[in-house]
Amino acid sequence: MHSQTPLFSRRKIVKTLAAASFIITAGLLPFGATMAAPGELEKEDLKFGFIKLTDMAPLAIAYEKGFFEDEGLYVTLEAQANWKVLLDGVIDGQLDGAHMLAGQPLGATIGFGTKADIITAFSMDLNGNAITVSNSIWEQMKVNIPIKDGKPVHPISASSLKPVVEKYKDEGKAFNMGMVFPVSTHNYELRYWLAAGGLHPGYYAPHKGDVSGKIDADVFLSVTPPPQMPSTMEAGTIYGYCVGEPWNQQAVFKGIGVPVITDYEIWKNNPEKVFGVSQSWADKNPNTHIAVVKSLIRAAEWLDANNNGNRPEAVKILAQSNYVGADYDVIANSMTGTFEYEKGDKRDIPDFNVFYRHNATYPYYSDAIWYLSQMRRWGQIAEPKTDAWFMDIAKKVYRPDIYAIAAKELIAEGKLDAKDFPDFASETGFKPPQTEFIDNITFDGSKPNAYLEQFSIGLKGQDVIE
Repeated sequence: MHSQTPLFSRRKIVKTLAAASFIITAGLLPFGATMAAPGELEKEDLKFGFIKLTDMAPLAIAYEKGFFEDEGLYVTLEAQANWKVLLDGVIDGQLDGAHMLAGQPLGATIGFGTKADIITAFSMDLNGNAITVSNSIWEQMKVNIPIKDGKPVHPISASSLKPVVEKYKDEGKAFNMGMVFPVSTHNYELRYWLAAGGLHPGYYAPHKGDVSGKIDADVFLSVTPPPQMPSTMEAGTIYGYCVGEPWNQQAVFKGIGVPVITDYEIWKNNPEKVFGVSQSWADKNPNTHIAVVKSLIRAAEWLDANNNGNRPEAVKILAQSNYVGADYDVIANSMTGTFEYEKGDKRDIPDFNVFYRHNATYPYYSDAIWYLSQMRRWGQIAEPKTDAWFMDIAKKVYRPDIYAIAAKELIAEGKLDAKDFPDFASETGFKPPQTEFIDNITFDGSKPNAYLEQFSIGLKGQDVIE
């Protein structure tokens, strides 16, 4: 494991000695006792986990630019083998917090998979994912895709994949695709894209002990860790996948596959990762938690500052082996405002990775409810739930109240501008109804059951898998 942060620095030793001198001089504590004064950090030495993806960037930048140290935090960042190991580390206390899939705190809280109370007070980014298919599948899809000026017209619908999948079914072959985790954005985005194109991605039935997600499926989705996606597809185990960067661009660079659609085209400015901690950790360390959120907000602002002017430096940092560990050019292909589809078909997508713009860091209740709606749609939530239930879970897991404290401190300190944040006095936690989905269906987070009723494929109302 790579440990980046020295446990002691001159600055920390000076601060500790000064505090100790004051306490002993004042006669406040006997020798050997400890005290956390009001507003003081309950814990300074922290270990955070992450997966080797571009969107772990706020953690890397908060470390490299000294934002953690500015808040008195001494942080170790540690890459994790996969999302389950990462979640288990947060639950059992080996990690103080982690870069998480947005669905992980929600899935854990409702007990899909591992049951635990996990919360988030910081959204790490918008967008950043894509769906890639193998060269062979791409050649079969292309005949169904409109061409303009010699290039495919985007966004590409899964309806262009449907005849390919039907051919495989007719030949008795399973059509396999990869995603990174059952409660991942990638799973829901891939399912959304497939269903919008008339392909059924399959149901879960946890009440019957079936968590494969393959009931009634036209396309069979399975879990593959992000860095292994390209090699798994190259080996022919899967025909395509949905993953975050740089693992779509890696397929382009290796010449083994073609990204066909970004999540920006599936749902414009969709929320992606979050920073998650256990509820018990947050309860024990409220001041530390606020300090962490402050550091991450500053990192996000730095990443988007000067019209993405800091991105080349960020790419250089992320390319280090202790962070993402991919080639600079591979990471830069999506991180600096462009995205390459078919080899040579590079297009401008300045918002492919968003870390701060559009209130990207704010943990909206409506974002949580969208994820919960997809869990219900595909059977991970097996039974009907009321709109009030969705709201209750969202408020339990997503914590804009903690975020607001951190943001207000940064504004008061003159480090960030109030105009870049929601109006905390009037903010409800709900985005206006969102219309920019590939299927043109409108999402209103205050009415999740009415939202589900709009889909022709998926569970809704009183539906239960028998």
